[in-house]
Amino acid sequence: MRLRPDEIAALAGARHGSPHDLLGLHPVGQGCVARALLPGADACELVDAATGLARAMERVHPEGLFELALPATPAFRHRFRETRGGAARELEDPYRFPPSLGSQDLHFLAIGDHHRVHERLGGHPRRLDGVDGVAFAVWAPHARRVSVVGDFNRWDGRAHPMRLLGASGVWELFLPGLAPGVRYKYELVGPADPTPFLKTDPCAVAFEPSPNHAAIVADLGLHRWGDGDWMARRAGRDPLREPVSIYEVHLGSWRRVPAEDNRPLGYRELGEQLAAYCREMGFTHVELLPPAEHPFDGSWGYQVTGYYAPTRRFGEAADFMAMVDTLHQAGVGVIVDLVPAHFPKDAFALARFDGTALYEHADPRQGEHPDWGTLVFNFGRHEVRNFLVGAALSWLDRFHVDGFRVDAVASMLYLDYSRKDGEWIPNPRGGRENLDAIAFLRQLNALVHHVAPGALTLAEESTAFPGVTRPVAEGGLGFDLKWNMGWMHDTLAYFREDPIHRRWHHGKLTFGMLYHWSERFTQALSHDEVVHGKGSLLNKMGAPDLRGRAANLRALLALQWAWPGKKTLFMGCEFGQPAEWSHERSLDWHLLAVAEHAGLRRLVADLNRVLLAHPALAAADFDPAAFAWVEPDDAAASVLAFRREAGDERWLVVANLTPVPRTYRLGVTRPGAWEEILNTDSTHYAGSGAGNLGGLASEPRPSHGQAHSVEAHLPGLSVLIFRHRA
Repeated sequence: MRLRPDEIAALAGARHGSPHDLLGLHPVGQGCVARALLPGADACELVDAATGLARAMERVHPEGLFELALPATPAFRHRFRETRGGAARELEDPYRFPPSLGSQDLHFLAIGDHHRVHERLGGHPRRLDGVDGVAFAVWAPHARRVSVVGDFNRWDGRAHPMRLLGASGVWELFLPGLAPGVRYKYELVGPADPTPFLKTDPCAVAFEPSPNHAAIVADLGLHRWGDGDWMARRAGRDPLREPVSIYEVHLGSWRRVPAEDNRPLGYRELGEQLAAYCREMGFTHVELLPPAEHPFDGSWGYQVTGYYAPTRRFGEAADFMAMVDTLHQAGVGVIVDLVPAHFPKDAFALARFDGTALYEHADPRQGEHPDWGTLVFNFGRHEVRNFLVGAALSWLDRFHVDGFRVDAVASMLYLDYSRKDGEWIPNPRGGRENLDAIAFLRQLNALVHHVAPGALTLAEESTAFPGVTRPVAEGGLGFDLKWNMGWMHDTLAYFREDPIHRRWHHGKLTFGMLYHWSERFTQALSHDEVVHGKGSLLNKMGAPDLRGRAANLRALLALQWAWPGKKTLFMGCEFGQPAEWSHERSLDWHLLAVAEHAGLRRLVADLNRVLLAHPALAAADFDPAAFAWVEPDDAAASVLAFRREAGDERWLVVANLTPVPRTYRLGVTRPGAWEEILNTDSTHYAGSGAGNLGGLASEPRPSHGQAHSVEAHLPGLSVLIFRHRA
């Protein structure tokens, strides 16, 4: 069978959509025909792989299409021997191998319910029919042609065109002889423009550094995990009933090496140093600003181009695994930021991936984010939802992470988010809710909790959207925790005020309790509050000097830790860094030589120790019966007091938020001794040392609706925590 001229031209010009139909060995009548496409080759032979017997093939196109007719189907396994520039080498035939994806894979990918996307799409080392190589697969349903290109074929899109697997939109090819470490991209031809263009692999697990962005085949079996005990314990735990104190970290600027041109730490160094620091400080988890691959340092990782890949900036995928493993073995969980709300317009990545608006909406009223200049995922497309859910599941499976903080959830929930009238399209019910995004978030949370019991999901969500932390089965979005943005804004606004004016803003401290039980919250003081001219936490405090600002910040942090709910604090805030955070330099660790900064860090460590030492209160973080106001209304004195009670734990928390020391009577629910377990004015924290000599004894004097009370000395700008001693 001779090929038609149009078939020859399509193969040689890399325009044929199903190369496996023509290349390789194919029966023809009683015989067969062998074809090889080797652009630029001088000659080609068909070789018996066992005996080495070779037969010359005919060049049927000057670009390197070779053919040989045989009277019968050969009984040997064949190879091709190409001659190029006087040198000969034998090649396995890529077009003799069956697809690496089965019909079941294609079905679940099409309906958006494939839970192992990371094992099917992308570039994976495989052994097929006794031959080692790499199986490539990519979703590009509107492309007319897709090829794998790389150093192995001189980046020539004619060399290795892929086959389209039915109506799935998935293109697939197994390339024998390739090994981990090889660089590759996909060359595509879109549905309209015949000009080929390059895209990097959306599901790749590794990338080369900017500016080239090629994907790299990685061997993820290089790391041998040692966190089996952690993973087994996590599966049986309920983090919502345990102390959770999260240290938010940007990997590139947490700590650098000034002596080595200010280089950031690598993953393995970060694992060792972060594990030691979190153990010292008592944090239960680190939360990493998006560690997925991104081209622009200034995006801090929030403009992702490689959703399945740890960024190459700090090492390889195996190094990231080692970092997580080290943290786990130190008893520290790892939460990563996930960014499904939007993605950048970089031409090499997801934008118009197959020549059409594939991952994004075509209509800019739906597909472009007006604030960030990015594109919005089309959550109504099954394969897009599967891509994003698959990314999350891959981080859980491959990298053993312990959950996700989902960025910019509010922008996903509302079609009119940051848009004016006429700039958005209502949903089919005529409303502003993004029903497809809501369905995606429910699917994401349900699957994360199904495949990784004990993992946490947190929503950065700033609106009053109902049921963010309600279970999916009850109609909620299914998150475990929601960042308490209202508490953060109100509390920081209060502490910005000069103490003399705080009496007029007292309600900012108490208002949050009106809605506190509507969701499960984590009180978060995050990176967003210490950049873009907002000032550091320390410099937000209403005081003229370091001593006063440090006292205010100690009081703020103690209130955050004493408040019901989980805790999140951005790096550097634990020691009151005065400068705004910069992603380009290390934290100002040298400030720990200053008493106020060292005192703040000791305070945070002690707050975490108190949290860990009294788990009964953490177990009742979301039980309204475990919290009660003692004194919410003394605006004139800027005094605030509440109690927390669970099991055998009885706490009295009192804040005096002016510099004026006070003697204050407070009702208590139990008579006896009340131990002062924390005092932010302690000299240990660089305070004045005023306090209550270690504790108080109750008196049978009614106060605040109780038969017994204590009289406490409240230092200025302080928070004190008393615990009833049985």
